[in-house]
Parts: sequence; C-alpha cells; structure tokens
Amino acid sequence: MSESGRRRRITLAHSPDSDDAFMFYALAKGKVDDRGFAFMHELHDIETLNLRAQEGFYDITAISFHAYPFVRHHYRLMQCGASVGESYGPIIVSRRPMTINDLEEATVAVAGQLTTSFLALKLMAPGVRTKVVPFDRIMDEVKKGNVDAGLVIHEGQLTFAKEKLNRIIDVGEWWTRETGLPLPLGGNAIRRDIDKKTALKCCDALRDSIVYALEHRAEALDHALQYARGLDRKLADKFVGMYVNQFTVELGKRGEDAVALLFRLGHEAGLIPELVEPEFVD
Repeated sequence: MSESGRRRRITLAHSPDSDDAFMFYALAKGKVDDRGFAFMHELHDIETLNLRAQEGFYDITAISFHAYPFVRHHYRLMQCGASVGESYGPIIVSRRPMTINDLEEATVAVAGQLTTSFLALKLMAPGVRTKVVPFDRIMDEVKKGNVDAGLVIHEGQLTFAKEKLNRIIDVGEWWTRETGLPLPLGGNAIRRDIDKKTALKCCDALRDSIVYALEHRAEALDHALQYARGLDRKLADKFVGMYVNQFTVELGKRGEDAVALLFRLGHEAGLIPELVEPEFVD
C-alpha cells in the first residue's frame, strides 16, 4: 500500500491562480507537516468551486465569501487562507471612459453571480445589469464591445492597462471607503461532517503552508509563476502580496467583522435570502 493509501485523503480544491499556488506550495511539495493527511489538490475556477460547494463536493474548498450563505449547510469557514483586499480589489474596466453613475444603465461582464465581486458591484450600483463570462474572457468581451464594462478579478487587476482599457473604479477601494473595513473576497471552507479534531488539524496544516510561503517567498514564488497567466516575476510578486497577507494567515476580528457586514448588507439589498452569521471551525 502506498504512503497516501495509509493516510486519510482530504480533497483540497482551489483556483489555478498564482496567489493560491503560492499559499498551498509548501503543502503540495511536502515542505510542512501534513498532520498525517494526504491532501489531494483539485484546481478549478472560482465559479466552478462555488457551484460544486453547493453539493458539498470537496472536503476543503476555496469559495467566494458571497457563496457561503448558499453552502453553509455543507461547510464551515476556516480562519486561514482568505483573500482580503485593504482598499483594493476587483476593478471595473471599459473601452470608453465611464463613471460609476454610468454603471446603473450598463451591462457589466462578471465571473459569476456567487462571486464576492458580483455582490460588491450590486451593492455599489444596484441597477447594473450583468452577464456571466469566464473570468479569463472578461477583458476580451469588453474589447469586442459585447458588454459595456467588465469586472476583472485575479491577474486582470494588474494587466487591464496593457489591454488599453479604462479603469472606472476599484470595487475594493469603494468598499473600504464606505465601510472602513477590508473587502473579504474569498476564503476556505471545510465540510461540516468532518469532525472538529480533524478540521483543526487541517487548518493548522494550511496555516503552516501559508506561513512557510511568506517566510520563503522567492522559493514559493518560483512555484507560483507557472500559474501567473502572463505576469512577469515583479507583477506576480505584487499580485501575491495583495492577496496573501496577514488576513490570509488569520482572518482575525476585522476580517470576521467585514465578512459579517458583507452578509448583512447583501441580505438588506435582497441579494442574500437569509441573514447569515459567518461560522468558523477555529
């Protein structure tokens, strides 16, 4: 029997992005204690992960925080692994100059209706129309004129200017200005039917992986570059720095408060059916 066959298998799903690759590098390469588990990495775009989380598909999965109220019967949130922006986040871009007021009568391409970027957009511009487009095709849709604007996530936040697109507004900047809190975009969730002792060990293993990457930045960045989608090393390092930070190691009270506020405002706007309190395993 193989070594992995003797250990409990834990499916761990996350996006094929440089920031996720950076934070999970040490766990994937055996650089930290796996606490006796065989972590099986599954890579999918965030919309796929959000939808599969509705079925409780993976043991541990990255999800948009907006998706949590819709999957909470399957999952609890983890304190580690969050992507949080302090006065920055997804950016709305367009071919022609536009203002935030123009968005109320515009069609904006989004990566999915369960993404936090979609929720923040609707909170900012309630009348906006949206069209779901794979995240890596959003800027092309804008350039072709198929939509008025696009809400770019992941590396597009740093590369839209190269595509000769105009920046309308940074949704994360708007959120922090309005609330005084960082914008919690995504986090990790673990299945409720996993016992607490096992869940806490998984949390420790993931947290160790994040800390290792931050302490061995060049080494982890070398690994992350293969997922950087057109970013050079300098920009990839900048992007990783945006979304692997102190909130990623431990969400903490400010992070928890931001998640709770996101849920409350989403509910008050009719975008989240029930008022949900975030529930963390640790």
